[in-house]
Order: sequence, then structure tokens, then C-alpha cells
Amino acid sequence: MTNASQVLVTDFYEFSMAYAYFKENKQDIIGYFDVFIRTIPDSGGYYVFNGLHKFIDFIQNFKFDEDQLEYLKNTGQYDDDFIDYLRNIDLKLSVYAVKEGTPVFANEPVVTIIGNLIEAQLIESFLLQSVNFSSLIATKASRMVQVDSSKSYLEFGTRRAHGADASIEGARAAYLAGFDATACTEAGIRYGVPVAGTMAHSYIQIYDDEYAAFMAFAKVHPEDCVFLVDTYDTLKSGVPNAIKVAQEYLIPKGYRLKGIRLDSGDLAYLSKQARIMLDKAGLTDTQIIASNSLDEFTITDLLLQGAPIDVFGIGERLITSRSHPVMGGVYKVVASMQDGVVVPTIKLSDTIEKITNPGFKRLYRFYDKDTDKAVADLIALHHETIDADEYEIFSPTEPWKRKILTNYYYKELQVPIFSNGKLVYKVPTLEEVKTYHQQQMQTLWPEVKRLNQAHLYFVDLSQELFDLKNKLIAEKRAMAKRL
Repeated sequence: MTNASQVLVTDFYEFSMAYAYFKENKQDIIGYFDVFIRTIPDSGGYYVFNGLHKFIDFIQNFKFDEDQLEYLKNTGQYDDDFIDYLRNIDLKLSVYAVKEGTPVFANEPVVTIIGNLIEAQLIESFLLQSVNFSSLIATKASRMVQVDSSKSYLEFGTRRAHGADASIEGARAAYLAGFDATACTEAGIRYGVPVAGTMAHSYIQIYDDEYAAFMAFAKVHPEDCVFLVDTYDTLKSGVPNAIKVAQEYLIPKGYRLKGIRLDSGDLAYLSKQARIMLDKAGLTDTQIIASNSLDEFTITDLLLQGAPIDVFGIGERLITSRSHPVMGGVYKVVASMQDGVVVPTIKLSDTIEKITNPGFKRLYRFYDKDTDKAVADLIALHHETIDADEYEIFSPTEPWKRKILTNYYYKELQVPIFSNGKLVYKVPTLEEVKTYHQQQMQTLWPEVKRLNQAHLYFVDLSQELFDLKNKLIAEKRAMAKRL
């Protein structure tokens, strides 16, 4: 898909709203919009923000071509003046965002968009698509890596991904979050993700027997020999034949058997028995790679059972985030500019989690000076200042629960990305994002990273924002009662 075509990767109602703004002469009103999620996938303690790279590219290449304009005109929904407006549109958005790879939490504004209402609406769908999927897969991958970061993890999901783009972006997301390589070759050329692969059962079945298949492969790939050993019988055929080829060909030629892969059966039992056989044959450095519908919970169980697995190849349950396949990121207006003043707005709901936090805001993270661990996040109005020595935080839902923070330092998590349409952010390389993510994960307490019943990390509102929110709630409810 070309960049030009992506401007129509947009919900149709965005154009309907944009046209209404245009006809009502409201296109120059400046709106403030936040992106956030309400629920962390898999009931986890955090999620990994990702997808900013795609959105930056989208904004830089945002332009309607004549075929797209003709299509919109032929829908019969828009007049020529609006089509001309779209033809000449030149995005002047200002964008603030959390850096890719940052672990973040529910209800935090990870992206803030400031711009005229038409521009701000037309980029919504692509922004959410980019952030939702990429963050979902990065989060899932991070959870897997957190089980045991000393192991190696390979992304094997290309053939099970929901489309080509998902396979490529999923591979990038997994690598960012700590995976070592991907089977998706396109992710290698596009993003520089290391690529890796072994062999399929079909390769072995083409030969007269398993030994012949392994020997043929070894002669072509002696330096990178990983044999798939479960085509016929793992312990009676696969592993013995792998050992035989190593002893008869690889070792005499000065090579080592890099690994064997288990793709079926009881992976705990088979890996233990295979390890005994390999070690007895002097192949103590041969790695055992396991695949077959793995996820963080299966990996945890295998390691608890003492499975001597060195590398995990993870496919469908990562690339589709099977246990929680949707990241519910939303895009909500929080303020508008009226006569040079930022006027906050709020969305109400009978569901408390769906009541938005109003106004133009900043997102801060407090760190303990002694441990460098993150202790709390704070959402505050943009004009507020944070005391460097002492700050009182409290629960937004149970405001009587309060705590005085001391001995801390803090950082603002959002950074400027675009200013009035101009890119002002130095886009990091994928390796830099990966390193940054690893550093940021070290700032979280282990309790926050638990797979089950993770510690609830503090995400609080400033007193001024809290008071503003309650004031607007009271005003809007009073207004509704008068109707």
C-alpha cells in the first residue's frame, strides 16, 4: 500500500463530520484530542506504546490524489468546494506523544493532537489503527520476554497474521519488545529486524528418509544448521538422525550443530530427553528450540517444569494476540480554542471508566531517587507546575486515599513530534527504540510486570484537573436535567 492511498484508510464518518464542519464554517476551530486506552490487555500491569513511526510517516505523506478525490466526489456526499479544500489541504497539526517503547498505563494520554477540526478528524482512524495494533503486539511480546529474559525469542507469526501489514508491523513490535529475530523477511529489509528460520516438515518429507534430508541441508547450511526433529518420531528418529549428521559431517568439517527444533508433543518431556541425548553425544552447545502455539503462560509452565529449552519460536498467539486480540485505544476531544482561550470539554457516561479527562494536559512520571524505580504517574493540566521536593497524589476514584511523595525526580513523558505541521522530533532507529524499551522496563517494579494479578500502578490526576473534571460533570448533568 502506497502512502498516497492511506489517506482513505479512514472511517467514512470522518469525512461526514469534516464536511459538516466545512459547511458550517467551523473548519478553522482548533481542537485538542487525546489518545488513550481504558483497559490493559490480558489484565496486565502495563502496556507498551508503539506505532508512532507509522503515524509520523502518514502525516509526512498526507495528500489526496485525483483518483481519491474523484471517488469521494462520486459518492454524491460532497460539493466541489469541499473537494477543492481536500485537494489543497496541508496539515498544520501539532502532535505530542510518548516515545515508542515506553511502558504506560490505562487512561494516560499517549498522543495529543492539536489542530483544526477537519485535519484532526481525518487522521483519527489511521492513528488509532497504527497505535492499537503495534502496541498490542509489543505488549504481548513484552509479557513473553518478561517470563525469562535470559532465553531467546523468535517471532514466527507471518503465516498466521491477519494480513501482510500485520505480519510486518507485528515482527517489528516483537523485536522492539525484546525478541531476537523474525521469520518475516520483509520486516528485515523494511525495518532491519534480524531474520531467522529453520526448515519445514515438507522439506524432510521430500527426501527418502530423515537422515538424507538432514545431511542434504547440512551440506548447504553447515554454519546455521537447525534440524526439525518431530516429522516422524522425535526421540527414536529425529534426534538420533540429527546427532548422526553432526558426528558424521558437521564436526569432521569443523562445524557444530546449532540446534534442533521441537514443534509438537509434550515439549517439557521431549526437551529433557533430547537434552540428555545431545549431551551424551558431546553436543552440549546444541540449542533446543521449541515452537507450537506458545504464549507467556505455556512458556511459564514449561520453565517451571524444568524444560531445558533455549529458544522459543512464537507464532499465532503472538501475532494475533490470541488471548486478548483487541487494543481498545480511543481518540477523544478534550478541549477547543475559543477566542484565544483553551476551553476544556468532557464526555460523560454511565460507565465511570468512559468519562474522559478534560483539558490540554501533560503526563508525568515520578521516580524514586534511591532505586530509580517508577512510583506513580500524574496527569496534570498543561499550565501546572510540579513541585520538585514534595507532591501529594491521590486516587481519582477514591480521593480519600492520598500519599505524599518525597525523595523523587520526575520526567514528562510526552514529547513534541510535530509543531504546526513541521516534524520537530528526531525519529530514533529501531535499535535505539529497543534499547530505550529495555531501559524503561527496568524502571518498573517486578510486581507491575506480573502476568497474573499485577500490582495496580498509581495513575493519578492533579488536584486542579480533578476539580475541573468534577465541575464539568456537575455542569453537564445539570444541563441534561433541564432538557
